[in-house]
Amino acid sequence: MSTVENAAHQQLERKMAGNGFSRGYRYYALGLLTVVYIFNFIDRQIVVILQESIKQDLGLMDWQLGLLSGFAFAVFYVTMGVPIARIADMKSRRNVISISLALWSGMTALCGTVSHFWQLLLARIGVGVGEAGCSPPAHSMISDMFPPAQRATALSIYNMGINFGVFIGFLAGGWINQYLGWRYAFIAVGLPGLAFAVFVRMTLREPPRGLSEIKPTKADTPPLMEVFKLLWDRVSFRHMAIAAGLHAFVSYGVGGWMAPFLQRVHGLESGETANWLAPVAALPAAVGAFLGGYLCDKYGAEDARMYIWIPGAAIVLAIPFQLAAYFLPQHQTAMLVYSIPVLLNACYLGPMLAMTHGLVSLRMRAVASSVLFLVLNFIGLGLGPLATGALSDYFGADMGSGEGLRWALVVVTLANVWAAAHYFRAAKYLRGDLARAPV
Repeated sequence: MSTVENAAHQQLERKMAGNGFSRGYRYYALGLLTVVYIFNFIDRQIVVILQESIKQDLGLMDWQLGLLSGFAFAVFYVTMGVPIARIADMKSRRNVISISLALWSGMTALCGTVSHFWQLLLARIGVGVGEAGCSPPAHSMISDMFPPAQRATALSIYNMGINFGVFIGFLAGGWINQYLGWRYAFIAVGLPGLAFAVFVRMTLREPPRGLSEIKPTKADTPPLMEVFKLLWDRVSFRHMAIAAGLHAFVSYGVGGWMAPFLQRVHGLESGETANWLAPVAALPAAVGAFLGGYLCDKYGAEDARMYIWIPGAAIVLAIPFQLAAYFLPQHQTAMLVYSIPVLLNACYLGPMLAMTHGLVSLRMRAVASSVLFLVLNFIGLGLGPLATGALSDYFGADMGSGEGLRWALVVVTLANVWAAAHYFRAAKYLRGDLARAPV
């Protein structure tokens, strides 16, 4: 760091500390938001480990399971995300997060009381509406507390909440399901979030807009259509959003069906599935999420295109390992090989959010995150599990449920080639679009 850069950094630290956001408190806030995101993914993904039990109890098809774990949740998650993010760009982001946490936690617990498919579907929609208020305001708060050179790393630490949430949700859900049933699993993971929502409201402080910026900023929140127009005009964002959506299509389309795959193809029980899937689906992904942000911040300082090239290269490298895992005869070996693409596929979200925030002004950040998530979650969370379930039903009609699911996973995985093409296309326009970012 040069003398000028060091002086600017010290000036920024004094500014943040003077506003009550010391380095220690900023990392406390980041940790608190990460725990909120852990709750988010426990409640979102627990249905994955419970799918086989729900299917047998309610007599469902695979496409219905895909609807529960993906499309029905995602449609309301993405459509509510933009208006809630708009509120967060204008009002208290802390309040939006705490209210949303209480809502999705209550709806998760409600999932455990249903007796029909349509009731479970409506409860999952409620979870989606609540979770729409989590990440966009959290992203905005993190970007206000951490300067651009640290932002991808901070956002990647936050996104590690995905992986720890998956770990806890799979492990708790699998074993509670085996001994008490799937309904108790929903109730057990939903109720603690209600108490934590109160704790968040009482201990999380709202950072001033632009706290981490040295340059002067506009105070007014721009009209919603101005944000949409700016993002649409940035060719790099269009390709980043599509790439991230296809990337998530594979992640959710495969990850959402690995529990049924282990049970149908390898004959594992619910608890044993949880023992294998929880660490393999979560811990390598946490490492990958952190490394993605850290490496992009480290090498992107010289060339911003590294924020795009690193995730693009990672998913290309992941494809052969992922395909191999579906055909290995022993589940132990299959899971160990599968951990490699889990790590590589987790490198993208922090860098994508950092670059999206770099393209817009301060009062656009929550909405910009919600627009990225709209595309990412509609394509990824909405269509990924549903496509895998539909393909599984189609192939399974002739091959049987296990082989049908295996070949559905193969087809979905190949979408990563398409995602990589958009990543590398986005890199071509990124530096020019960043140079035109408004203040």
